[in-house]
Amino acid sequence: MAGSRERVRVQGRELVVTNLDKVMYPETGTTKADVLAYYAAVAPVLIPAAANRPATRKRWVNGVGTAEAPGQMFFQKNLEDSTPGWIPRASIRHKERSNQYPLVNDAATLTWLAQMGSLEIHVPQWRVDPHGNPMFPDRLVLDLDPGEGAGLAECVEVAQLARAILKDVGLDPVPVTSGSKGIHLYAGLDGTQSSDQISDFAHELARALEADHPGLAVSDMKKTLRTGKVLVDWSQNNAAKTTIVPYSLRGRLKPTVAAPRTWRELASPALKQLEYREIMRRVKDGKDPFAAVSAHGVHVQGPSNGGGADSSKSGGRSGNTKAGGGAADGGHADPRLEKYRSMRDPEGTPEPFSADRHRADPNAGTIRERFVIQEHHASRLHFDFRLERDGVLVSWALPKGVPVSGAQNHLAVQTEDHPMDYLDFEGTIPKGQYGAGTVTVWDHGYYECDKWIAGKEVIATLTGADGGGLGGTKRFALIRTSRDSDAPQGTEQSQWLIHLMDRKAHGAPAKQAVPARKEQDGTQQASTAPRPPAQTAAPSAAPDFVPDFSPMLAGAGTAADLRGLDWQFELKWDGIRAIIIGDEDRIRLISRNGNDVSASYPELTDRKCWPEQSFTADGEIVAVGPSGRPDFGLLQTRMKLTKAADVAKARAATPVRLMVFDLLSDGGEDLRRMPLRKRRARLDELGWPAGCPVHLSEVLDHEVEDLLASARELGLEGIMAKRIDGRYVSGERSKSWLKLKFERTQEVLVGGWRPGKGSRQGSVGSLLVGIPEGGKLRYVGRVGSGFSDRELNELRLQMDSLSRKTSPFTEVPAADASDAHWVTPGLVGEVTFGDWTGAGKLRHPVWRGWRLDKNADDVVAESG
Repeated sequence: MAGSRERVRVQGRELVVTNLDKVMYPETGTTKADVLAYYAAVAPVLIPAAANRPATRKRWVNGVGTAEAPGQMFFQKNLEDSTPGWIPRASIRHKERSNQYPLVNDAATLTWLAQMGSLEIHVPQWRVDPHGNPMFPDRLVLDLDPGEGAGLAECVEVAQLARAILKDVGLDPVPVTSGSKGIHLYAGLDGTQSSDQISDFAHELARALEADHPGLAVSDMKKTLRTGKVLVDWSQNNAAKTTIVPYSLRGRLKPTVAAPRTWRELASPALKQLEYREIMRRVKDGKDPFAAVSAHGVHVQGPSNGGGADSSKSGGRSGNTKAGGGAADGGHADPRLEKYRSMRDPEGTPEPFSADRHRADPNAGTIRERFVIQEHHASRLHFDFRLERDGVLVSWALPKGVPVSGAQNHLAVQTEDHPMDYLDFEGTIPKGQYGAGTVTVWDHGYYECDKWIAGKEVIATLTGADGGGLGGTKRFALIRTSRDSDAPQGTEQSQWLIHLMDRKAHGAPAKQAVPARKEQDGTQQASTAPRPPAQTAAPSAAPDFVPDFSPMLAGAGTAADLRGLDWQFELKWDGIRAIIIGDEDRIRLISRNGNDVSASYPELTDRKCWPEQSFTADGEIVAVGPSGRPDFGLLQTRMKLTKAADVAKARAATPVRLMVFDLLSDGGEDLRRMPLRKRRARLDELGWPAGCPVHLSEVLDHEVEDLLASARELGLEGIMAKRIDGRYVSGERSKSWLKLKFERTQEVLVGGWRPGKGSRQGSVGSLLVGIPEGGKLRYVGRVGSGFSDRELNELRLQMDSLSRKTSPFTEVPAADASDAHWVTPGLVGEVTFGDWTGAGKLRHPVWRGWRLDKNADDVVAESG
């Protein structure tokens, strides 16, 4: 990977990888390109070890640093809102919140994680089913951690003793040199016992090793007991604990790896931790000792007595530990299909009970997986909608059939998972059997998974068979609607909606009067005002945004207005307002007109860049130009973007900052009735992490005349004056905040345009603009300068889509109206101007840009 930025395709997904020459491990010179190449090489062996396990990540976005200057590490559980929709994920409920975790099920996800600086990937010993439900653990792990004075040799000795005990109960563990100091021992399980049961067994095993070898092993976590010994850490079998996944890099000074090993290797006196290049060679040679762990295990019953070990068995002890058969079929039955099997009699129905003829696709969970839609003439006719996921068919019943248009959503009732052999099942289920009636295949084929949030939301593009009921390729969204704890996922009580999405029009501009609201499933709700030019998808509305926290507005003022009162001064930031809402899990940015614009500025929504507690703040998003000054025109290139790929590209070219200047709530306490001096003190006291594009707007301690002179010299827009005893009045324009500007600006509504001449022939020559007054639109002039060529091209297309026959203004001079084309007013723009004429028109207006953050009713005359 040469250079510092490339667009790559991984398993059909297109990603942008950046900063490829960044050194992630200074001691060895290992770059980000090397890290990406490593994870690409080990994906075939890492993914089976991590698949369907909620992944937490340790991120070193600027590298691990050196011994003298360690790099900053971020421990991340929850996914950002900007995460691509195709990343597989599971929503896991914790005591006080739910987190969305990525599932490392494919190479594209692994590449995305590496691009984000996630050097270490940690997972639990259990997986989630396709509904996001945690399953019983399918592996046991012991973490052998040497204390001071002990090392790998001692860890090997304990590992061999533990292996003897595990083999006595039918488990043959695989050792993994951890990439740090010690060794992890893994053994595969059959998934029939809980985490608590496995944890109890592991704890008893650790105590047995400690009892039999007190000078070598210890099971207590206290550091004072570990000197010269090996801690047998059994606790990572707890359902809440995670362990670094085999083949993951470590964030050490050197790029070591959690490396699966053979027992022969462990016996070598030259045993050491391995680095990434050594692992790449092993994988290339086809070596994967960890593959054995993925084989089905056996039922394990932990020892229940406290007796000593039988020294004739290499120091091991079995106690009452024994191997059991697990399921009646020898452990081969998938526990996810237990509900399916429990509802059917294999002697009484022709339905399949295995997946022998439809083995899971080795690429399952990635791009193209199979689907079937069956017409089911049971007691009531319905259709069964089934998607392959991780070796089973996740299924929904559609009582009203498959939607044929996006105008109406249909109910989808989630049912039990079905075996893969159901993909081509047709036949008659006899009377008296569950689901009695005739089943025929309505359509079948492959689907591309665009989004799968287990148990919550699925978006998939289905390509059916020739002559199938779908009639080609269709895109569907499934969204779970039942949230009651009495409606478990994967049962008939779990209700969803299925929506047919328009693949061609999805995300395209619509001819409407205000930006359409983008729903979670990507569909758009019509509204009544036009979409701004070149906007491919409008910012999604924030349904849980509290309107009372809308921003307070400032009035225009001069230095003379400040006399006799106490004011504080700040620079006037030339950007767009944002109300910042932070809770424990995420940060949202809400524009002045109530739209959630978080997706447009993902660098500003990183939770680690904000105070830990919940809060609501006020600020301004700005883009800094080459001169070092805020540049509103530059910010325009970011305001129109919501698609993740477009945002990522623009983010590198146009970084933004968020200048925070007020605090509206703190930990649930409403601060708006407090005077500004107290709100500002509370704002300053919050913990503000360094190294982030979030800054406090500085309070300037100078005379206003000096501040104005300095701001003018720096080419800034002006300053803000705020009364220190003033309260925050949401949604109101107040004289306790005054903006003192050098350049006069005015927001306007576009109501018409005149065709261009000369080089602008066929395009827009000027826009006719107005200001709402008394329920009417007062004409204030035409603006024909300040447009880029790109804006002109977009303007003509946009104006044509908003065409109307009559003028929306109260009156327009005949010279301006003679060749005018009228449009429905709704788009808000901003102009600079020299002054107001005696007739109330703008003198020398120049186009400044669209104000996508404002609505038509926000436009008022600023002065004159």
